[in-house]
Amino acid sequence: MKIGLFFGSFNPIHIGHLIIADILQDQTDLEEVWFVVSPQNPMKSSKSLLHEFDRLRMVELAIADHFKFRAVDVEFHMPRPSYTIDTLAYLTDKNPQHEFRLIIGGDNLNHFHKWKNSQEILRQYGLYVYPRPGKNRQVEDPNVTYIDAPLIDISATFIRKTIKSGASAKYLLHPDVLDYIRDKKLYL
Repeated sequence: MKIGLFFGSFNPIHIGHLIIADILQDQTDLEEVWFVVSPQNPMKSSKSLLHEFDRLRMVELAIADHFKFRAVDVEFHMPRPSYTIDTLAYLTDKNPQHEFRLIIGGDNLNHFHKWKNSQEILRQYGLYVYPRPGKNRQVEDPNVTYIDAPLIDISATFIRKTIKSGASAKYLLHPDVLDYIRDKKLYL
């Protein structure tokens, strides 16, 4: 089975993530999309990062009604910081029956060459790239597939600020995720 791996902090997961994953699963040859919740991105600050189990639970809530989506906590059990190439190798070793592809935003393609073993990721796994606001670098490579998807300019940073200010994030989040955030008083 061909599976797209959508890595992220998901702090929190929002409708932009869900729309992109749905398009990838529905309009490409990907049979499933797995949301790989990253405990800590080596290239980002962890200052405003919720506990990994809260972020995983929000992903589970957001995708509960989609049988071709799966929440994955594999990086919770790996050495930190976790690097994409190590996670891909681990998942491939544990799931030899699957063929994995990496899903990234066009903005990440701008600095993909700085990732640990980026050329090996490209060669062994390939990339499915969706458009992001700002400058999206184009790479001509047979292992890079560009996805025709809407340009969704929603950021988790904006959502966290919205929640902290007491404003509504109703249409930015899955209703169950919003309820979870309210019940646990997160991002306040």
